[in-house]
Amino acid sequence: MPNTIEQRYPGIAKHLPRIELCERPTPVEVNEIVIDGARISVAVKRDDLTSPIYGGNKVRKLEYLLHRAKDRGASRVATFGAIASNHATATSIFSQREGFECTCFLSHQTRTPAAGRALHMHRQLGTRLVEYGGSRQKRIETLRQALPGQKTWVVPLGGTCWLGVVGVVDAGLELAAQIENGELPQPADLYVAMGTMGTVAGIAIGLALAELPTRVHAVRVTDEWVASPVILRQLVHKTATLLHRMDTRIPADLADRVNISYRPEFFGPGYARLTPESERAVAIADEQLGLKLENTYTGKAFAALLADGRSDVQTMFWNTYNSTPLPVDTLRPDDVSGIPEAFLSYFD
Repeated sequence: MPNTIEQRYPGIAKHLPRIELCERPTPVEVNEIVIDGARISVAVKRDDLTSPIYGGNKVRKLEYLLHRAKDRGASRVATFGAIASNHATATSIFSQREGFECTCFLSHQTRTPAAGRALHMHRQLGTRLVEYGGSRQKRIETLRQALPGQKTWVVPLGGTCWLGVVGVVDAGLELAAQIENGELPQPADLYVAMGTMGTVAGIAIGLALAELPTRVHAVRVTDEWVASPVILRQLVHKTATLLHRMDTRIPADLADRVNISYRPEFFGPGYARLTPESERAVAIADEQLGLKLENTYTGKAFAALLADGRSDVQTMFWNTYNSTPLPVDTLRPDDVSGIPEAFLSYFD
């Protein structure tokens, strides 16, 4: 089975060129874990290994989004996120690799070690960091002041828009090809963290294109105003509709074929706030699978898998977390130029 959307539907490549940033296919592993005496078969999709520079799920979206920035003649890429945003870090790393300057509009969050590390990385890269938040009017004014007179391509929060989702549709088709090749059994249930919804939408659409009945458990890790069932359905429908327009061999009813279970119950007290369930999940993943997860996204998704504890079917965990260590620490650097004063408290 072809494992990219361009191979399966060649007309898409004409409409949607991309920059090759990923090393694909990312590996799959099948292991057993023991939970409360029960053995559970867990397959893992190692999307933490999308790139040796900086892995994780965001790289797939950036292949299409950064190509579009080049098509539009942009000299700068701007995006949004919380302080420790993997998306903002990935956008800065790959934008600058492709010759763009980068601005990141960052909002405050719970203090975590990842926050200081991300800020340190942005400083090393020369990212322009802008404190972002407040009322709608204040946010608009911040954007106007920070991006004057430049040709800037703005990437939405999390890289989530229909174009970014297409990059993850590839991931769903990639997994289907690995199943067909016998690298893993077909999973009945697939668990993935849902932040801005693009990864969930893309995987589910890709699996539907491959006619796989796997149920995608969308484990919400952000506030509901960011990720809700209504917004998710709209994103799936828009992406599927536009793909059908580009290649009519893609089913017109594709959006109706996706199989997603919305799972909000592991969010806990707030974004980036750990829970006992996520702490336990992170420990089990480390001890029994050798996976380094975190409490904001992947720990909560793995907690959902553990809570369901299905020993009667093949289960899958999609690891969206970057596993490439950043060449920085969490300590406050001697030179903090370029880092807004309000962000300095995130360093150790």
